[in-house]
Amino acid sequence: MFRLQKTVRPIWAARRIHNSAVEVLRSPTPEETVTASFGEFVSKVKSEHLSSVVLHRSKRMVLDSIGVGLIGSTTEVFEMVLKHCKHMYGHDNICSVYGKRGIRLSPTLAAFVNGVATHSMDFDDTWHPATHPSGAVLPAVLALSDMMPASRKPSGLDFLLAFNVGIEIQGRLMRFSNEAHNIPKRFHPPTVVGPMGSAAACARLLSLDSSQCSHALAIAASLAGAPMANAATQSKPLHIGNASRLGLEAALLASRGLEASPLVLDAVAGVAGFSAFYEDYMPQPLHSPHDGHAFLLEEQDMGFKRFPAHLGMHWVADAAASVHKLLVGVGPGKVSPDQVQDILLRVPLSKYINRPFPESEHEARHSFQFNACTALLDGEVTVQSFTPSAISRPELRALLSRVRLEHPHDNPANFNVMYGEVQVTLVGGDILKGRCDTFYGHWRNPLSNESLRKKFRNNAEVVLPSAKVERLIEAVDELDRLDDCQHLLSQLQ
Repeated sequence: MFRLQKTVRPIWAARRIHNSAVEVLRSPTPEETVTASFGEFVSKVKSEHLSSVVLHRSKRMVLDSIGVGLIGSTTEVFEMVLKHCKHMYGHDNICSVYGKRGIRLSPTLAAFVNGVATHSMDFDDTWHPATHPSGAVLPAVLALSDMMPASRKPSGLDFLLAFNVGIEIQGRLMRFSNEAHNIPKRFHPPTVVGPMGSAAACARLLSLDSSQCSHALAIAASLAGAPMANAATQSKPLHIGNASRLGLEAALLASRGLEASPLVLDAVAGVAGFSAFYEDYMPQPLHSPHDGHAFLLEEQDMGFKRFPAHLGMHWVADAAASVHKLLVGVGPGKVSPDQVQDILLRVPLSKYINRPFPESEHEARHSFQFNACTALLDGEVTVQSFTPSAISRPELRALLSRVRLEHPHDNPANFNVMYGEVQVTLVGGDILKGRCDTFYGHWRNPLSNESLRKKFRNNAEVVLPSAKVERLIEAVDELDRLDDCQHLLSQLQ
């Protein structure tokens, strides 16, 4: 686990008594600040700094994010947001929209609705410390690439560089706080670091200078933050959409000369910058890419979900699925609530994913109880598990009424160390147990390329013909070898 190092914080215009004399401490020059180091990194990093491991992993992220965005374009919340944008704003016929032939919006609105699509089913990638990195960045990079004239389209490698810069900035910011390592209670992380990642990616793609990149990050910080109260509602997908859109807007504003605080990422006593989001925020400068900087994606793989629900659900679903196999082995071909007397879930304490009787798909995606009982009943959780008919099944409701929760002290609300345990007591008194420490798809146990492509095909073929789906897979696979990214963009159009 990442350990914070003590750092010397700048003291602005401070005075202290030393040997009966007043000494005025020197304020750091702009080049010495944490904020400036981030701007310098975003401006100076080059595609040659991306290793083969980072390129491979980031292409998997791009493919998965496009797939969940495409299937997300079939949801009710996406349709509402798209209708709002079409009716309330004039569009510039520039940028394409996931899954909608003939509809084009302005760059910022396209980033917004495609970001909403990406998170509308909570199917997008996650890593540690917990956030959804791709959904905040990819729609903005796609929209910005779309708006660039044909003669100035970025190369596929430049596209991937911008994407990776956006992922890296989010990860670095999350590591400046121990609080950020745990399942959140106050702010939804994609709304905090997401706009920063989007701004950094777009600033890189626009080739802004170091000062402009710093300003883009500072502008984005003023557009960040959303409360956890809107988790498990139709408004949660707006968090990703806004992160993508507002980061793009921040970079565009910085490119026009708009300025913001040169200390927004620094820890300044008495002045809340980015520290407003994390009480234990303790930043470190970002090393120059020329000094052997290693991208976080080199060290940690990405977590990809096999079914569309909050990441914490994947532990209890896998544990319950193992109990389902035991039940099917000793009883009839399917599980009946009549077999079950009691269900005990040993899970981390996290209020917003403790939902005993969810009433909507969004609540169901954030319910330990629902996902455990669905896997216990069906042997798995799938896209179809969250349809109204599946949620309201009498046999599922019967199982839900038998669930109890325990929160062991050794099971913290932390995606890197938590576990899920399901204990089922049968009517006859027998006890069956299932436990999952690392589910298939977690960054420690990542999906194979075959599994990832299968997920992509299942998602993308909901809205695109199979031939175009295969061309998308090919375009992403070859992205780092393309002279420009138009081939990828054309498949999305």
